[in-house]
Amino acid sequence: MRDALQDPVLSRALAAALLSRAGADMAVLDDHLRITWAYRAPGGTAVDGVGRRFDEVYRLDDSEAFERFVRSVRSGHEPGRLRLKGHPDGQETSARSLLLTAHRLHDACDEPLGVLLVVKDETQAARARRRAAVPAAVREAVGKTLDLTATARDLVACLVPGYAHIATVDIVDDVLNGQEPPPAAAAEASPMRRAAVRSTVTLAAQAAAGPRLSAPRTPFARTLADLRPRLVDLDPALSWPDLDPRWTRAVREAGAHSLLIAPLALHGAVLGLLTLYRCAGDDPFAAADLDTAADVAAHAALCMDNARRYARDHTIAATVQRRLLPQWSGARAGLETAHVHRTGAGQSCWYDVIDLPGARTALVVGSVAGDGIDSAATMGQLRMVIRSLAELDAAPDELLARLNECALRLAEERAALPPGDPLHREPLTATCAYAVYDPSTRHCAIASAGHASPLVLSPEGTLHEPDVVPGPELGSADPEPVTCTGFTVEEGSVLAFRGGGFLPPPGPADAALRRALAGASRDLTEVSDAMVYALPDPAVGDGAVLLLCRTLSLPADHVTCVELPQDGTSASAARAVIRERCAAWHIDDDTAQAAELIGSELVTNAIRYGAPPIRLRLILSDALTCEVSDTGRAAPRLRHARTMDESGRGLYIVARFAPRWGVRYTEAGKVLWTEQSLDPPAPALAGHGAP
Repeated sequence: MRDALQDPVLSRALAAALLSRAGADMAVLDDHLRITWAYRAPGGTAVDGVGRRFDEVYRLDDSEAFERFVRSVRSGHEPGRLRLKGHPDGQETSARSLLLTAHRLHDACDEPLGVLLVVKDETQAARARRRAAVPAAVREAVGKTLDLTATARDLVACLVPGYAHIATVDIVDDVLNGQEPPPAAAAEASPMRRAAVRSTVTLAAQAAAGPRLSAPRTPFARTLADLRPRLVDLDPALSWPDLDPRWTRAVREAGAHSLLIAPLALHGAVLGLLTLYRCAGDDPFAAADLDTAADVAAHAALCMDNARRYARDHTIAATVQRRLLPQWSGARAGLETAHVHRTGAGQSCWYDVIDLPGARTALVVGSVAGDGIDSAATMGQLRMVIRSLAELDAAPDELLARLNECALRLAEERAALPPGDPLHREPLTATCAYAVYDPSTRHCAIASAGHASPLVLSPEGTLHEPDVVPGPELGSADPEPVTCTGFTVEEGSVLAFRGGGFLPPPGPADAALRRALAGASRDLTEVSDAMVYALPDPAVGDGAVLLLCRTLSLPADHVTCVELPQDGTSASAARAVIRERCAAWHIDDDTAQAAELIGSELVTNAIRYGAPPIRLRLILSDALTCEVSDTGRAAPRLRHARTMDESGRGLYIVARFAPRWGVRYTEAGKVLWTEQSLDPPAPALAGHGAP
């Protein structure tokens, strides 16, 4: 065999067979990187460049890295590998991916003879790897947010620069608003809006930001019509791109030569279009890229549809929340208010301002954990319960105790839902703060069910937090009672009730909100704006509520309080006091006569069924309030007296002439109260005499 190898013909035949099976170009380089021997494989990329430098023949993108690589192999004994981009002679379009394998050649004395380079063109394999990496990257990065526009931005960020030089996402305008996507048959006539653009090249102009239609007889319109991706070579002679001249001019100036369009569609409905461009210096898109684009677009469309559904549900929930919140009812006696309400993810917040008898006002702030229509509905249920309990004039701690009983029943109803219902596994978690402000005494009574106490800003600018002990959250089985805390505030103080995003953990964000409250203008609207501007970034998208109240007081001459004797003269004494005050307050005669009759009946009731001392209090605000208090605990009730009955008509008469009336209990006893509207006047007293 050794003798056979001495035959030059056989040696050449063996060498040719081995070289042809290698499937790669080969070259031997000297110390100056010149080619001393070369072999071009069938279908190879190099030409015969004997005598020329290798990096000149292959026109490598990084000659310095190549030179370091070859000299390192020549000085050692281990083969090396290096991947570079090159432009072999005759390949003028795009760079080729070359895998260089270097072997040191030496003689029997280990003296270097040169370096053998094996050059393998991996362009097709690199393109396949490039295409295969795209769907995996998109699945990893796209779909982590439920914001449709953010999803579009994440998509183009995955595709540029690794897969394309320019990427755009256009979304159907109705889809951006959370509406149902149009079918393919109607998509061409549906306006679209550009949601995301990303580019590695400078674009001289951008497409219009406003909604626009897809021009007919273009690849874009055809893609929308049959929901199949399109591959287009951007020939300068094409006429259809001129239908969008600004964008076409920008793309052409950027050197784009290849266009790939894929529909963002789901179940035959169109959400938008994904458009990709490759520019000079990169390979044009190939037919294999159509499947890649379709795969990427299908995943992106699913994520965008999830975001669209969430946006729709969020819009519905936000609308429900806003409909359940109180509408502005103008100025109140003894109190000036302003509010901020932001719907968001994570919780449904609400506030309420409830007029109570005696010119008092109930202030409510609360939140329900969770988002969507379910938490909004729970919020509405709790708010209606609070309103009903407020009509009974319950004390803050008693009201929250009753509200907690309602929350427990709602939690039981959730637990009774079918196991497949998502709400079945979601516990009911809610908080609430309820306060009552009395402008006649400037006293504020507050109770809290797991909610933070309000901040109080004095007229001098001092900010402090009252020592309000929060009780258990609503829906909790904790037997600890809710306590009521009372404190007096100066006239002109600002109470800030906060919930949701306006209640960040202690730290810089909370300090910034407090500074905004303490340092803003005295106008409540400007104060609320300043606190919105100070909201921490993570809280901007969350539910948040802020209720600001500036405390006022009633003028001293708008409140009259007298103690009445426990005898038959009390009714006439009450009528005299009412008559005198109504005249001083310039109240019309009809209302004044009705007030006399009401006061007489309330005093008579207190003498007959109550206990001394008996006090009459008249309050002039936006209504005329008459209060009669005693130390008895017996609750009055409305009766319908028969024709021959001599009693039982007192409260019926009161209810006839007072639009609002009721009873509230205090530590000392009870208070019967009525309210008469001052505009329009009370009903005439014809046919009714004094008792």
